[in-house]
Amino acid sequence: MGDRVRTGVSAAVTAAAVLTVLAVPFAVPLDEQAVDLAAKLQPPSWAHPFGTDEVGRDLLLRSVYGLRVSLFVGVAAALAATVIGTAVGAAAGALGGWADRVLMRIVDLFSSVPHLLLGIFVVTMFRPGVWPVVASVVVTHWLSTARIVRAEVMSLRSRPYVDAAVSGGASRWRVTVRHLLPAVLPQAGLAAVLMIPHAIWHESALSFLGLGLPTHQASLGNMVQSARGSLLAGDWWPTLFPGLFIIVPTLAVAGLAGAWRERLNPRRRSELTL
Repeated sequence: MGDRVRTGVSAAVTAAAVLTVLAVPFAVPLDEQAVDLAAKLQPPSWAHPFGTDEVGRDLLLRSVYGLRVSLFVGVAAALAATVIGTAVGAAAGALGGWADRVLMRIVDLFSSVPHLLLGIFVVTMFRPGVWPVVASVVVTHWLSTARIVRAEVMSLRSRPYVDAAVSGGASRWRVTVRHLLPAVLPQAGLAAVLMIPHAIWHESALSFLGLGLPTHQASLGNMVQSARGSLLAGDWWPTLFPGLFIIVPTLAVAGLAGAWRERLNPRRRSELTL
């Protein structure tokens, strides 16, 4: 499959996922929490294309709502982590010296703790909900952006136009804001897009462990976790469809990010991989 075809498929799947989570709650105004014990664990059918779960809830509707939560967590966490990482990386690269050493030691300190363990520590400090999960993703995912932005800023500091601005009397702050930051924004934006799949997987893992969203809320991780007993009993659909809703959209977003990375700088694709 050629690069253009892969990019087109990734874009189509991503657009379909976004349109689905935006349109379905309005087009199908049903309660995803509605329990129907008479219809529990029904296989896929015209009435329930994805089947029903162990208490008779429609899995298609719950999967859509779970994807909605996952995309919100992914986008919100990616944006916040990118802002923090860009600020830290730009400051470290522009200031250099002791400031660079201190900021990079902070990055190394956070990096020394496994992401999932640090995320669990963050969410256990609060009641289960969306925002603690977002905070746990932000805390564990701003580090790569900081390193990328720092490396770019340090390479740009030696460019002739930066030397000309400094020779003209521009302050370090002005040089950073006017010249360095605009030059690294494409890399920071790419890091944000690459972070969305990681954030979705992070949220799903925490919810699967019972540490993310409340168990009653539609979440893809919660759905996979609650379907373990059904899978052992031979009922495959409660696990398959939420799992596909995790895997397919994240692979599509990762495919778009890969195409962006290739266009941005084909020689340095490995440096921008989170």
